Amino acid sequence: MNILEVTHLSKTYGAGDAAVAALKDASFSVAKGEFVAIVGASGSGKSTLLHLIGGLETPTAGRVQIEGQDIFAMKERRLTIFRRRHIGFVFQSFNLVPELTAEQNILFPVLLDHQKPDRAYLAELLEFLGLSERRNHLPSQLSGGQQQRVAIARALFSRPTLILADEPTGNLDSANSAEVLTLLKQTARIYEQTVLMITHNQSIAQSADHLLQVSDGVVSDFGRVGR
Repeated sequence: MNILEVTHLSKTYGAGDAAVAALKDASFSVAKGEFVAIVGASGSGKSTLLHLIGGLETPTAGRVQIEGQDIFAMKERRLTIFRRRHIGFVFQSFNLVPELTAEQNILFPVLLDHQKPDRAYLAELLEFLGLSERRNHLPSQLSGGQQQRVAIARALFSRPTLILADEPTGNLDSANSAEVLTLLKQTARIYEQTVLMITHNQSIAQSADHLLQVSDGVVSDFGRVGR
């Protein structure tokens, strides 16, 4: 079953002589439970692609369907709610609320959606990600690797349809980068999540289920790696 369908997706910034085609007529699909690596040089259009899939930007043309729903056919309020319930984001800058503890940051999107938190699942995630002893710490009291683990837990907690990770190790050293990438892959497997991740780590890219390469706004779909 394809959880994601991207059809003739394009994004152009500016107009006339100043127009820049950041993404050009991208089409591909992603099956449920796949771990998808997105690779490409800086400025190739990788982040634009991920932001369009997440509904953070509006395309110039094309369509994104998640679980059969065309997200750009939705009105703004409905898209906001859909995004909150169906898409988990992990950014390289962590994007944690500095005044909230690790646990509060994880719970925040669910509480914002007026949902009752699953406390047993929260405890399970905290234990798996090695955060049980850090649950009451503020982001400023955590290392970069720990902050990114909190961001991963926050993305997983609502059990979203997709997790979109935009260079999640960009602000980490090599040791923490390897740890976070391994944890993200493990959590995807254990919790049967569908993950699209921008990465420059070739070993992670080659061990992904599905590989996409972006070059000058053109997406090449290499399908399942090694098949």
